[in-house]
Amino acid sequence: MGIYQFINNIVDNINNVIWGPFVIIIILGLGIALTVFTGFFQITNFGKAMKTVLMSAFGARGKDRKDKKEEKPGHGSISPYQALTTALAGTLGTGNITGVATAIVSGGPGAIFWMWVSAFFGMMTKYAEVALAVKYRERNIKGEYTGGPMYYIQNGLKCKPLAVIFAVFCVLASFGIGNMVQSNSASEAVYSGFNLNKTFTGLVIAALTAIVMLGGVKRIGKVTEKIVPYMAGFYAFAGILVLAINFTAIPNAFSLIFANSFGVRSAAGGVLGYTVMTAMRFGVARGIFSNEAGLGSAPIAHAASDTDNPVKQGMWGIFEVFFDTMIMCTFTALVVLTSGLWDSGMDGAALTVAAFSQSIGSIAAKIIAISTALFAFCTIISWAYYGEKGLEYIFGSEKPIKIYRVVYIILAAAGASINLTLIWNISDVLNGLMVIPNIIALILLFPQVVRMTRKKTPV
Repeated sequence: MGIYQFINNIVDNINNVIWGPFVIIIILGLGIALTVFTGFFQITNFGKAMKTVLMSAFGARGKDRKDKKEEKPGHGSISPYQALTTALAGTLGTGNITGVATAIVSGGPGAIFWMWVSAFFGMMTKYAEVALAVKYRERNIKGEYTGGPMYYIQNGLKCKPLAVIFAVFCVLASFGIGNMVQSNSASEAVYSGFNLNKTFTGLVIAALTAIVMLGGVKRIGKVTEKIVPYMAGFYAFAGILVLAINFTAIPNAFSLIFANSFGVRSAAGGVLGYTVMTAMRFGVARGIFSNEAGLGSAPIAHAASDTDNPVKQGMWGIFEVFFDTMIMCTFTALVVLTSGLWDSGMDGAALTVAAFSQSIGSIAAKIIAISTALFAFCTIISWAYYGEKGLEYIFGSEKPIKIYRVVYIILAAAGASINLTLIWNISDVLNGLMVIPNIIALILLFPQVVRMTRKKTPV
């Protein structure tokens, strides 16, 4: 066994412990508790959240002067809608395209049901993160709002060492899951769809990332509010087109999802059997990976929002999880299941491309290539901001950020053309290590979240 394989095996074992059933149960349990003690807030206020998002997306403004103020970013800040698109840019990623297919192959169609379950309760976990981020944020030397788990751990729990630990893991994770693996996924997809050189793709991504990073959070917000709706719409349109062609198979797809969520699919023809526990494990885990509820990354973006109402901004977090998992992941799941190829032996991106191709032909590879590249690029620029904020918190100044940006841009270019199997595994570990201090904080600050939610007034 070579040293590379030896290290990879060690990382795999650590990853299995960190992302084992215990952590997943705690994250899911937190979402359930928040749901119950807030009176199913994600249901009773869902219509209001949708209305606010749609009004902002189409440029509408409320008549209330306070709402108008909140939609116009002040000095050093971004609007609530830009905060949402920045967070969505980091959340929407290759997991929406390949992760769903992997969940179906590994856990059976029933995994999708449990992905929905994790998203339903994850809405409240994300809500809590965002609300606390707004409540405990601070102004930096530039007058910008800055916040996230490190600030509600420090200011809410009064435990700076734990806050520093989160910030360190956040910075390290930004290089992996937020950067190199995204660049690699984009270059692979573009090579498959358009036969473009991977190194060239990496250089283009690095150049575009540099341009956006230099403009700070304001430029990131302006870019994401323009790209995210169109990139999501592009992929959703392709999914709707496929489902329109396969509409007669949609009822059977839902039947597979629900029948396999609580039942057992017997092993046959060399295909592994799926139990309810397998479906739960992969569905919940992939759901958490997809919408990042509990990870602590998105609250960093939402903390920059120019609003004084933690509860109202938290509602944007509810929409974020809903859109990522209930809509985008469901499109992929239904395309895969209606194709009938889900148990063909293919996996990941190959399965997703094959499912699309069966209905719309060879253009599917290009659609997946474009979608993956856009999703990956948006994730890269969002995680660049997360990493910068983590670094700023650790050192108490912005001086190290210049060096960070140079390293980040170089890794974006390098990640496009190297083997990242080990980096993928290390990134999963770092994400898990981010979750631990964040979940500790959410559990201990649970009473505050419930109180501010019941008041439904700025805190």
